[in-house]
Amino acid sequence: MTRRTVLMAAGAGPLTSGLTATASGTGAAAGSDVLVVVEKSGHAVGFYDVSSGRLSRRVALPQYPHEMVVDSRRRYAYVGHYGVRMSASVGEGGSAVFVIDLAERSLVRTIDTRPFNRIHGMGIDDRDRLYALSEEKAVLLGFDTPATDQAPTRAVPAHGLKTHLFALSRDGERAFVTGLLSHTVSLVRPHDASVPPLVVTPGQLPESSCLSRDERTLYVGARRSSALVAVDARTMKVVRSRTVDGDPLRVYTVDDERLLVTDIVGRTLTLYSTTLRRIRSLRLEGIPAAVSFHPHRPLAYVSQLDTDSVAVVDLDRFSVVGGFDTGPEPDSSALLPSAA
Repeated sequence: MTRRTVLMAAGAGPLTSGLTATASGTGAAAGSDVLVVVEKSGHAVGFYDVSSGRLSRRVALPQYPHEMVVDSRRRYAYVGHYGVRMSASVGEGGSAVFVIDLAERSLVRTIDTRPFNRIHGMGIDDRDRLYALSEEKAVLLGFDTPATDQAPTRAVPAHGLKTHLFALSRDGERAFVTGLLSHTVSLVRPHDASVPPLVVTPGQLPESSCLSRDERTLYVGARRSSALVAVDARTMKVVRSRTVDGDPLRVYTVDDERLLVTDIVGRTLTLYSTTLRRIRSLRLEGIPAAVSFHPHRPLAYVSQLDTDSVAVVDLDRFSVVGGFDTGPEPDSSALLPSAA
């Protein structure tokens, strides 16, 4: 995919460069899907009309926002203020969660999380309770009513060092927190700090993880070990591991049978079975970071850090079928499907 080439997304129409749009646009055309993208080095959240690739609105934020989640009604997005460019960056970072009104496409509130700083991992459960992870303090914060909360309503120790990301059970009762410096994944109970954690070392530099659809297995990418690891989500014992190519930055559950892994060294996406059998790889133009998925169609939206673009990937054909330019260093994203 070249950055200014018009490409066709499966059933989505032509996708063109987002750089031709203005930040003060009037919004996506009626009936269009919209991709909301955190642009971490652009210090903003961008709204892109997927049918045209055009930027319809950009919401400015303080420096270096990173992770984002969206509530079940698609009313609000919650963005963690990490405040530094990457995990190796030195600095106190940010101490806030930004609340974005997705209908108005504006920043409506900022939740102060001090003294908990370097807010990175974000999660939301099936009751729309919000969770945010302080990397510096190794504490998982909870917000029972994040649309109105002015501060965290709970906090539990994350039981790791440099706690970066977490996977969350649908009911919010279990969180699996990765520690970049402790090389651990900790099972903690966000609503009961009295429950002792279960901790496993799946390999060196575990960063991303995801739960299987039945929530019985946790899949972890151990970056420095170049390994994909399956862990029993109840006992936290490693049940299976395999060596993979490159640097497995992010791991996602696609469906009951498939996982998707981004490799930032090989610039590839790779599909694996849930038994860790390699299925197929796809090389991309840029460095793949975060991925989001269409809720109703087999499409993945892959943020490419170094080309400042999003690639649209058909997961059935496993090929790039579209894409568009974004602001600097796109990271996490969320697809807002059209109402039509």
